[in-house]
Amino acid sequence: MSFTRLLNHEHDSELIRIAKDCDAGKRISNRDGLYLYEKASLGFVGALANLLNERRHQKNVFFNRNFHIEPTNLCVYTCSFCSYSRLLKQQDEGWALEIDQIISKLQAYDGIPVTEVHITGGVIPKQDFIFYETLFNRIRQHRPDIHIKALTPVELFYIFKKAKLSTAEGLQRLADAGLGSMPGGGAEIFDETLRTEIAGGKCSSAYWLETHETWHQMGKHSNATMLYGHIETFEQRIDHMDRLRQLQDKTGGFQAFIPLKFRNKDNAMAHVAEVSVIEDLRNYAISRIYLDNIPHIKAYWAMIGRKTAQLALQFGANDIDGTIDDTTKIYSMAGAEEQHPKMSTDELVNLIKALGRTPVERDTLYGIVKTYT
Repeated sequence: MSFTRLLNHEHDSELIRIAKDCDAGKRISNRDGLYLYEKASLGFVGALANLLNERRHQKNVFFNRNFHIEPTNLCVYTCSFCSYSRLLKQQDEGWALEIDQIISKLQAYDGIPVTEVHITGGVIPKQDFIFYETLFNRIRQHRPDIHIKALTPVELFYIFKKAKLSTAEGLQRLADAGLGSMPGGGAEIFDETLRTEIAGGKCSSAYWLETHETWHQMGKHSNATMLYGHIETFEQRIDHMDRLRQLQDKTGGFQAFIPLKFRNKDNAMAHVAEVSVIEDLRNYAISRIYLDNIPHIKAYWAMIGRKTAQLALQFGANDIDGTIDDTTKIYSMAGAEEQHPKMSTDELVNLIKALGRTPVERDTLYGIVKTYT
């Protein structure tokens, strides 16, 4: 569908204006973003997001060969939405890996052409700054070709405070040890009142943003997330994306935005119903329309499932994450469709090609490894 056809099918003057602004390369306002959530049809936001995505990325859909290592699911924090973590007193229900055990997991991929290891997990005293500095050095020594994407501001806040390091000092030392980029986790929702309610005790919204800003100022890149579909309002979603958009204007360091769907299995918010696939797709589309300065919107298939991820690729998303190889439990423990998230390169390629799109294997920093024509 072209912009002309989209406008011809729409009768709401505000939506027509928003689409014309997007076509002209103008940034939509917070009010416009809220209007899209409240008034626009799924078809409208989907078509508009797809047009904007294809203008930027043509038919390309990105993925990489990656795996996760989760050092622990024990945690000092008690987030209401989390089904993954266990308190320190529940150690019989969790794990806390030693560095040698983590290196053993890495060694299982010797000779396999993975390009990224993604390391996040719970927060516990024994896995402190020295633990991670040593770990990254060991990973780099064993496999210097692999990109280490690791640790969210939630983990960094704890280990830097315990080590009496400033954020800048801690990040520089971890970068020197081999840290290549930061994932987008721990953002949850930035509204301070709501954040306190569902993620009390975690680092503040300001610290999350300041940590990524410091990282970007070092010439490094990271991702950003938003946990949606729980008790937040549309206004709070827009506020969250607005803070990301403002920081991106300042640093240009965010590579991708990943909407993370709230899952309600076995957590303190199990009484909150999950939103529908329709709402998932609306949120992907509006994210693409609003976040005009973040290059990539990622449909994390391990969380939303392969079929919904395919749909999201037609609603503004242009990245589907990676092979994963059944190495993460964060979302499967919360009831995600993919209980054993694993896809081969061929499966990812075929999933993308089924939509008439072009699969592009990338590295973590979006360097092109191979285009599958």
